[in-house]
Amino acid sequence: MTTMLSNDAQILRGSAVPAVPVGIVAAVLSTVFAGPKGLVGALVAIAVVAVFFGLGFWALMRLTQNKPQLVMTAGLLVYAVQMLLIGVFIVVFKNTTLFNGRAFALTLLATALAWVGGQIFSTLRSKTLYVDPEPSVPVKAESRDGA
Repeated sequence: MTTMLSNDAQILRGSAVPAVPVGIVAAVLSTVFAGPKGLVGALVAIAVVAVFFGLGFWALMRLTQNKPQLVMTAGLLVYAVQMLLIGVFIVVFKNTTLFNGRAFALTLLATALAWVGGQIFSTLRSKTLYVDPEPSVPVKAESRDGA
């Protein structure tokens, strides 16, 4: 089982913190303008963003756990898969009568942008080392005479 590094937790928190209020405001506005089906659409969109982006972050963390040189490649791959899955989800529920499609789409867009913006901001502010620092205690060199 993997543990989450403090930088990863900070980035995940930084992603969710702006997305939550944006999702709440979008849900309220969807309810006001589209009624109960607007609320359902907004809640489904918030759930889609939370699940897809949360799982994407987890996948990125797992893929790059011991391979920091893969962060950029894995990040782009995870993002592309997230966008593809969201696109599939939109196409599958395009003509649904379960919820208001416009409320769903606008909430999804706003919440996803808030999540990605928060993730970018948190990543830029994190103090993640990309080079291993020199050890603070020098490594003893073995003597040449074999002693």
